[in-house]
Amino acid sequence: MAKTTSIGRKPKVCLVLQGGGALGAYHIGAYQALEEAGYTPDWFAGISIGALNSTILAGNKPEARLEQLERFWERISWPGTDVTIPTEFSLAFNTVSANTALAFGQPNFFYPRLVNPWVASPGDGATSFYNTAPLFDTMAELSDFGLINSNEVRLTVGATRVTDGELVFFDSYSDTIEPAHAVASGSLPPGFPATKIGEDHYWDGGVVSNTPLNGILELAEDEDLLIFMVDLWNAKGELPQTMPEVLWREKEIQYASRTCEHLEALVAKRNLDHLKRAAPELISSAQVPDVTALTAGKKIDIVHITFDPLQGHIPLSDTEFSRRSIRLRRDCGYKDMQQALRESPWTQPDDKLPVHFHRRQKDGTWRKPQAASSVKPTKRKKAVLTEIV
Repeated sequence: MAKTTSIGRKPKVCLVLQGGGALGAYHIGAYQALEEAGYTPDWFAGISIGALNSTILAGNKPEARLEQLERFWERISWPGTDVTIPTEFSLAFNTVSANTALAFGQPNFFYPRLVNPWVASPGDGATSFYNTAPLFDTMAELSDFGLINSNEVRLTVGATRVTDGELVFFDSYSDTIEPAHAVASGSLPPGFPATKIGEDHYWDGGVVSNTPLNGILELAEDEDLLIFMVDLWNAKGELPQTMPEVLWREKEIQYASRTCEHLEALVAKRNLDHLKRAAPELISSAQVPDVTALTAGKKIDIVHITFDPLQGHIPLSDTEFSRRSIRLRRDCGYKDMQQALRESPWTQPDDKLPVHFHRRQKDGTWRKPQAASSVKPTKRKKAVLTEIV
């Protein structure tokens, strides 16, 4: 179980899983490390592949979660693809694997449409290259949706409403979650079709935001939270030297930069709101815009780990589902989460502000980013605001 805080409260443990297609195997190892260390999540949240993984985890009793998640990844990957090859051949192997997925789909997940959507008649068949019908059955077989909707554990998944572009969070505390909610969160166009829920159609939540953290903070009640945020895309990277590196770097920035932007804005707003209430004399309303008070707990620690691409990765790594790559990505998630748990940055003395974002730096230390805010403080106020996060 989660360690208690210095004043004796045990925080609610949340596992937040980012989208990233086949890279989501990293989540398996991260969850395994949490489970082994006794940090059993009370709340799962995800977008895209993160939503699928979260639904599997929330839809099973703690003792069966890891086994069912492993089964899910085994079922959506082709047999015979967990091979041992020299590292120098990994690029060629991954390329063949990704192209196999593009040509034939993935078992129990998606398959290519017989008629190319460019020449198909208007309708569902003309809006995507693949059919995701098998995924509905897979999610129904591996997840107990009665358990999900029993409020024993909480599940939140995000999807983008096609007709107005709004990111909608479906939450088991207020919605009846079905397989369609998880599939909708992973319905990335133009590969996959929009998924219908009620009277609306939804695309992948990553179209708007690839992390459900803002949903967690908006939905949480007045409680301490220990949030483990597991990302699949790194905003920081080397300058590309080849066209494949350019394509990969573009994809990383596209999906990771939104995470960083949202995180820093949410943390800054939460802490500014706290500071306005605790020390109003330091911040005048003329200088700080009104901040909507997030209802996320009394103390929030966000522990952030990120997948780093393996040697031999390709621009289509997020569509490369070989069992070899699944195993290697899982191992990375396990090691990274183990290290985060071993160092436990959230247990270190802090500045008593309500929200802290712990991110590992290249030098191995944990640092908190500076506040992201449009506020332009005076010299006196600047000294206070730069210590907000």
